[in-house]
Amino acid sequence: MNVFDFRKMKSAGRRISMTTCYDYWSARILDQTPIDALIVGDSAAMVMHGHESTLPATPDMLAIHTQAVARGAHNKFIIADMPFLSFRKGLGPAIDCVQQLVRAGANAVKLEGVGGHDDVVKHIVQSGVPVMGHLGLTPQAVNSLGGFKVQGVGAEAAADLVEAAQRLEAVGCFSLVLEAVPTKTAQQITENVQIPTIGIGAGPHCDGQVLVLHDLAGFNRDFKARFVRMFEDGHGLLTRAVEEFDRTVKNGSFPSEAESYE
Repeated sequence: MNVFDFRKMKSAGRRISMTTCYDYWSARILDQTPIDALIVGDSAAMVMHGHESTLPATPDMLAIHTQAVARGAHNKFIIADMPFLSFRKGLGPAIDCVQQLVRAGANAVKLEGVGGHDDVVKHIVQSGVPVMGHLGLTPQAVNSLGGFKVQGVGAEAAADLVEAAQRLEAVGCFSLVLEAVPTKTAQQITENVQIPTIGIGAGPHCDGQVLVLHDLAGFNRDFKARFVRMFEDGHGLLTRAVEEFDRTVKNGSFPSEAESYE
């Protein structure tokens, strides 16, 4: 998979599958699956570090996670998030962040919104780095949005999102994530841009879908978002494995002679 395949897949009507990835061991597993691409999201701040939002994520944090993923997933297209304010400090700091993430192993970067940094997106693209956009619920703006709320509700708000998507396409984005957007709004955006849309809580009409790995695998039982489907009970599987290990250690059946050295 490379950056040109995204638009080809949209043209061919083939859905794009993506998931987050933050570390080496899960990257090795995902590298053996048919998943199309991996996102090293700033959601690592929440999923891996226990923060309540993505705001504490830093370029250094994302670079470390990107390095780990790149070491484990040699056959996947890897997109790394540009964290909070990293692309709002001017071209210099933005390019420094991009350089850090690409050197860590990212094939592309993702950033939220478009208002006020059209020139930054365009400059990154012209510097030879693919950029994925992100519209709708942009978690880095959680404070100004008043919380994690659905965006693009109503005709005016939907039109604003369509216009923002077209701006991102115009400055060179190869695709864009639509998060927490009504189905009709996401469909309208998808039909009005040539680049593929990747939905998360944006209905079935996007060109692809992305979920947080820990959510789809059922490791985060406390997260009950409407758009999340738990495809496996990862929490239960891991708990049972550890409980069985504990039991065999305590009853003396592990390790056996076959698992020991003479």
